[in-house]
Amino acid sequence: MGESFKFSSKTPEECCEYLETTFTGLTSDQIPSRRVKYGSNEIELEEKESILERFIEQFKDPLILMLLCSALLSLLVGQVSDAVSITMTIFILRLFKSTNQARLIRNGHTVEILASELVPGDVVKFSRGDRIPADCRLLESVSLEVDESNLTGETEPSRKDTKVIHSYSNDLSFADRTNLVFMGTLVRNGHGTALVFGTANKTELGSVLRMVSEVDKPKTPLQLKMDELGKHLSFASFVLIAVISLLGILQGKQWLEVFQIAVSLAVAAIPEGLPVVVTVTLALGVLRMTKHSAIVKKLPSVESLGSVNVVCIDKTGTITTNKMVATLLVAAADKLEIDIENYSFSPQLNHPVIRRLLSVGNICNNSYYDEEGVLNGQPTEVAIMDFFSKAKLEDERKYHTRISEIPFNPEVKWMAVESSNQIDTQYYVKGAIEAVLSKCKYYLHGNNVKSPITEDRKREFIEYESQISSSGLRILTFAIGSELDSLTFVGFIGVYDPPRPQTIKTIEKLNDAGIHIIMITGDSYGTAKAIAEQVGIKVKDTSYSGNQLDAMSFEELKGSVLVSSLYYRTTPSHKLKIVEALQAGGNIVAMTGDGVNDAPALSLADIGVSMGNGTDVAKEAADMILVDDNLGTIIYAIDEGKNIFYNIKNFLTFQLCTSLAALILVAMCSLFGLPNPLNAMQILWINIICDGPVAQSLGVEPMDPVICAKPPRKKDEPILTNLLLVRVVTNAIIIVIGTLTVFIQEELEDGLDDRTRTMVWHF
Repeated sequence: MGESFKFSSKTPEECCEYLETTFTGLTSDQIPSRRVKYGSNEIELEEKESILERFIEQFKDPLILMLLCSALLSLLVGQVSDAVSITMTIFILRLFKSTNQARLIRNGHTVEILASELVPGDVVKFSRGDRIPADCRLLESVSLEVDESNLTGETEPSRKDTKVIHSYSNDLSFADRTNLVFMGTLVRNGHGTALVFGTANKTELGSVLRMVSEVDKPKTPLQLKMDELGKHLSFASFVLIAVISLLGILQGKQWLEVFQIAVSLAVAAIPEGLPVVVTVTLALGVLRMTKHSAIVKKLPSVESLGSVNVVCIDKTGTITTNKMVATLLVAAADKLEIDIENYSFSPQLNHPVIRRLLSVGNICNNSYYDEEGVLNGQPTEVAIMDFFSKAKLEDERKYHTRISEIPFNPEVKWMAVESSNQIDTQYYVKGAIEAVLSKCKYYLHGNNVKSPITEDRKREFIEYESQISSSGLRILTFAIGSELDSLTFVGFIGVYDPPRPQTIKTIEKLNDAGIHIIMITGDSYGTAKAIAEQVGIKVKDTSYSGNQLDAMSFEELKGSVLVSSLYYRTTPSHKLKIVEALQAGGNIVAMTGDGVNDAPALSLADIGVSMGNGTDVAKEAADMILVDDNLGTIIYAIDEGKNIFYNIKNFLTFQLCTSLAALILVAMCSLFGLPNPLNAMQILWINIICDGPVAQSLGVEPMDPVICAKPPRKKDEPILTNLLLVRVVTNAIIIVIGTLTVFIQEELEDGLDDRTRTMVWHF
């Protein structure tokens, strides 16, 4: 932001002087040194770990380390077949950009080169439909409107100009930096020329992507619990092995025999089939979710959904459709409002003032159909013409000759089109209400009756506009006249980015499930609050803006982050800060979004959820992608996560019973001087081949409505509860009693031979 602020506060001439260039661009002899200094205009992130590094990383799992120790011990005592079997088990467990072009001025001539070859000091040109290739200071702007939604989340394009921004704050929002354009944004209207000052990682887009790469993704609740389980099993096993080995030595047993006992104990202690069963169960969950249009990129993420207790939702493109829709026609003087969002057309559309309102909205409009018949242009204008198309209203522009246009200016807040037909020439004007009414001397009512407008009438219209805009609509005011300072006020057209049809139901279900919902947006407070209330998000009195978040310490935010359900005028760093504060408070956070600005928070969140129509950056950062853009899929995903954890606990109970029984069996035989009834390979076979498929059947149990209705699990809830431990120990003791009975009986009859071990193994 500091670099952006520096250039926004300078004149175009000062910016050129600072970068040692001119309006006619760099010269050929200036390019090589700058390319060496600044490098390629390609965003480069830190290299990710290689496939080999990822593979080696897998062996840090405590369960796997225990198996490696078992394999080493087997090798030391000469049991090569056991060592090979264990090692193979470990390996089975672990294995289980388009090129942009840029037009620019160099040596005083317009040329086209790869965008990656741009350097600071270059002067670029762009027009409608172009992607901005770098961060630039505008030198020339003609009706320029830029879609910055991938950085800001705001639907409405930003109107640009070349004026110096006189501000003493370097915390200007993107919307306020009207003389700058940013890499990756899209020109919606007009054209311009600009001076490149930021390339590659020095751009705002590069800053966002760098945040994504620097985020340290937290482990999922299941991963944490499995790590904890592995550590506990490892510790208990090593202690028991040490005690038994010591007793063996004290009993006068040979070192080789003690090693053999240790190997058997090590193999018996670990439920080797558990990682396989967990992986397969999670994979089956992923397949089921795919059928519901949810693509999960990381297996452990599936189970994490069952622990989510906070969902942070981006507004534009997630709660809403990211497409403006005309919804209201208002003949203000007659207090006539026509809802046209769900239009069943009535005679009201033929009201004289409404017909005139539609005519002004049609002619004062720059949207157009491309070769494929798709409407293009500024979203509010597209919304109006889209209504014309659906209502089968005729486009009057073909009967008019446009004489001139006064483009919208953020300072005056209105635009005008001077147009002539065969009858007369008129100015057709639209804009903000105060700006338009300041130019009106009359107002239209009744059967197109024109009456003088008084100051009281103006105040009445302003209050009326404020009343209808409180519902979250963006209100455009329209007027007509033969002179710009003597216009006739006609009425209002309301447009807005509507919520997705399924959003209200989804929010209701999330609330019922005890999940706290937070909406985070770059929009203004009024718009954000209205949309939040429409979809059922409970907006409390404590809503925070991005500037307020900047003024808070992390501890202050951590203490109050759950108090609010609405954060507005936020940037990517604000979203990241909110997620960090929630996680620091022990919450499991799901974050939804679709833009580049959402990517850092998507990457940091316990579960990052991208929409199917989102940017590639958002999809890459997310753990799950909703292909059909249906937020309601999250409800199914959360239920799936709860059910998977429940199934994991069931087969964990089953597997631990077998492992504990084997451990007790080997330990008791060692204590009482009996020979080992099972060798390491037999224990492995039981744990993986015999018990694995049986345990797996517990992992495919269908959803239990009772489990799905339960609130989210607490982050610190152990996977091995007291009740589960009692069940495991009880079952293990029963298994040991039966096995010992068979072993003693067979050993007394035939001694310890292959038949005896086979009988014990079958039992």
